[in-house]
Amino acid sequence: MVKKTAPPSRAPRSAGRGQIDVRGWLGGIRLSGFMVIMLSLVVLAAFVLVPTIGTYVNQRQQIAALEAAVQLSQEEVAALEQERDRWSDAAYITTQARERLYYVKPGEVVYLVDNDLPPEDLPVEQREVSKTLEVTPTDWMAQLVSSVTEAGLAQTVVAPTIGIPDDAPTPAPTE
Repeated sequence: MVKKTAPPSRAPRSAGRGQIDVRGWLGGIRLSGFMVIMLSLVVLAAFVLVPTIGTYVNQRQQIAALEAAVQLSQEEVAALEQERDRWSDAAYITTQARERLYYVKPGEVVYLVDNDLPPEDLPVEQREVSKTLEVTPTDWMAQLVSSVTEAGLAQTVVAPTIGIPDDAPTPAPTE
């Protein structure tokens, strides 16, 4: 029977169960000149491409934001054109004058109903105004001066967001 021995790069583990012979493992790695050159080219390519990819991703995000702004503007223009078309209709103008301004035709009788709101929409009664004076716990003048000086000495600058839409929803056109 022939006894096989492990090559030096594949040295058997020691008797201790979690220990690895790092020296033996590193000693088994052989580096050629070609391999060193190729590894350095890969590292160089990574250093060159990472900032370029970051710039590309940032520009794609800006393009997406600007396209969203254009889309939002086009929707607003369409809504305004629709509203303009409605105002060119004589029947719509008459209806709006009757509803908003309470205009009537000669000889018509109009009845206005007061408090026609449901109970949950009625305004809540306000409390009585207090007749006692309350003293504020701090000096308002000192707070005003400190607020102005802190605002004047602030070092933060907010980047302008021209052309990028806000996250606030736009009101829907009324019909």
